[in-house]
Amino acid sequence: MRVRVKGWNFATLLAAGLVASALAADDAATKKDLFTVITLNGMPCGEVVSVASRAENDHVATCKDGNRYRVFLNAEGRVVVQKL
Repeated sequence: MRVRVKGWNFATLLAAGLVASALAADDAATKKDLFTVITLNGMPCGEVVSVASRAENDHVATCKDGNRYRVFLNAEGRVVVQKL
């Protein structure tokens, strides 16, 4: 019985670690994508340092230089970048 408990503990810790690393990788990819979109729209942004998701395709990105942008899809499906 003790072997099973240890096995479950290990499996639980492993799963939690994998989920945390997947979320961190997703966060890094989101920051990179938002930086690219902001830059391609001609807005100044040295680096995206934090992202707050408002909805599935609606984010607020805070840049290293202090600028904040809302990046979202409009009704026509086009990407819009608004300076906040």
